[in-house]
Amino acid sequence: MSTSPVTLMVARRVAEGRYQEMIAWLHEGEQLATDFPGYLGSGVLAPPPGDDAFQIIFRFADEATLHAWEHSVSRTAWLLRGSDLFAHPHEHRVSGIDGWFGAAGQRPPRWKQAVAIWLAFFPISLLFNFVLNPLLSELSLLPRVFVSTLALTPLMVYFFIPLSTHLLSGWLHRTPAKPVGSAATSSGH
Repeated sequence: MSTSPVTLMVARRVAEGRYQEMIAWLHEGEQLATDFPGYLGSGVLAPPPGDDAFQIIFRFADEATLHAWEHSVSRTAWLLRGSDLFAHPHEHRVSGIDGWFGAAGQRPPRWKQAVAIWLAFFPISLLFNFVLNPLLSELSLLPRVFVSTLALTPLMVYFFIPLSTHLLSGWLHRTPAKPVGSAATSSGH
């Protein structure tokens, strides 16, 4: 079993006319998970316009703590209570940074992953330094970097990088178009 943090990403398509109930149910699941040892955080990402698939992300300290939550009586009861609110559930688990970018074989190129992470990190880091520079400027380099990374890493991992990858998902997973005329053609002559 993995000893590194594990993320479970669940996609749920809301049943017709059940949007508000689905939102309440998803938040109930997040609250339920907070009672379990090893829980590191969770979030609900609403579907983009024209879609009805919600993403809910649960992060646990390791496979063992995620397993305990997944097979708990309270989670089973929660899933049963919400069973008529969604159609076509899809779940997968990932470890490490790959979890932000989808399942194996569906991940974008590393350079796109780097861009998505940088686009999340740069503005937040800039804002953090702008706002807290008066307080941190008295510190030497090592304590200043320690404080900033200690504050920013959880924000990046649990909120801003998942948000960035969600907002950029169309670009991240777009396949390049084939150039015109690249396919072989045959003539009937």
